[in-house]
Amino acid sequence: MTSSLPAVDAPTPLGPGPQAVLLDMDGTLVDTEGFWWDAEVEVFAALGHRLAEEHRAVVVGGPMTRSAGYLIEVTGADITLDALRDLLNATFLRRLELGVPLMPGARRLLAELAAHGVPAALVSATHRAVMDRMLAWLGPENFALTVAGDELPRTKPHPDPYLAAAAGLGADPARCVAVEDTVTGVTSAEAAGCHVIAVPSVAAIPPGAGRTVVPSLEAVDLALLRSVAGARGGDASHSEVAAPPV
Repeated sequence: MTSSLPAVDAPTPLGPGPQAVLLDMDGTLVDTEGFWWDAEVEVFAALGHRLAEEHRAVVVGGPMTRSAGYLIEVTGADITLDALRDLLNATFLRRLELGVPLMPGARRLLAELAAHGVPAALVSATHRAVMDRMLAWLGPENFALTVAGDELPRTKPHPDPYLAAAAGLGADPARCVAVEDTVTGVTSAEAAGCHVIAVPSVAAIPPGAGRTVVPSLEAVDLALLRSVAGARGGDASHSEVAAPPV
C-alpha cells in the first residue's frame, strides 16, 4: 500500500530555495524509532539479556553495525554481529506488518515538495530491505532518489550518504537542506556540507552553528526550507523555531 497525500494548492512563485531536500527516515518521516528499540529489547530478551533504558540513547539513529556491536559489548551476549543484524531486521520487519505510522507533518511536507517541484531524497542508515518496506507506506513516488545504509562502505555519522544523495540529484550539498532527528544524522549531514533542520525524536540535539532546531516536522515548510537554504554557510547561526500554535 502506498501512502495517500493531501491535496495541495497550485504552486506559487517562492523565490530562491534549496536545490534538494534530503530526508532521514526513522524518527523523521516515520515514527519507528520505538519499533527499533522494541525489536532490540525483544531479541536480547530471547538471548537472556535485559536492555537498560540508558542504552537507547546510544543506539538511536545509528547504523545497524554500530548499534548491534555496542549492544553485544555491553550485554556480553553470545551471538555474532551478522547473526544479530539478521535477527534485528527480521524482528523489525514483523512489526512493520502492523503498519507504519508517519510523523505529524510528514504527508503535508512530502506533498508540498512534490507540488513545487523540489527534488527529495530519502537518506537512511537503515538497510535496503527495510527501507523498501517503508517506502510502501511513504510512497516511492515522493522521492527522486533513495540511499540505504548498506549500499555504501560508510554510513552515518560519516558524510558519505548525504554526499551520495546530493551527487545523485546533481545538487551542491551546500545548497541542500537535510532534515534529521538524531545527533548521528545531523553529524553526517553537516559533515557533507548541508544545511540542517533538526527535529529531535528520542534524544535532544544540542545547538550548533548553521543548525535550525524545530520541535516538530509540522514546523518544516517551504518558507523555512528557503530561509535555511539561503543562510550563508559558516555565517549562519543556530536558531530554534517555536512549535506552531494548536
